[in-house]
Amino acid sequence: MKSLIVKRSIILAGHKTSVSLEDAFWQGLKDIATSRRMTLSDLVGSIDSERKHGNLSSAIRLFVLNHYQAHPSYEGQGRQSSRDMIMMPAS
Repeated sequence: MKSLIVKRSIILAGHKTSVSLEDAFWQGLKDIATSRRMTLSDLVGSIDSERKHGNLSSAIRLFVLNHYQAHPSYEGQGRQSSRDMIMMPAS
């Protein structure tokens, strides 16, 4: 399956910035924000403030991956496709 990286703009700490992520990570991030009743900007802001190193896109990918690993039954808004696209099947 081909996964294109998409660049999107987001307001972070009152400033517009762009973040490049694959669609599965964008959808996973949106699902997590919705389940936490947070705006996407607020969730990305918290990820940004807690990252130790690396760029924001990498920090977001790790956050989404860690979320789905910690919540293996999480399906977010009735969709399992984001999790399935992000998580590798167990061998």
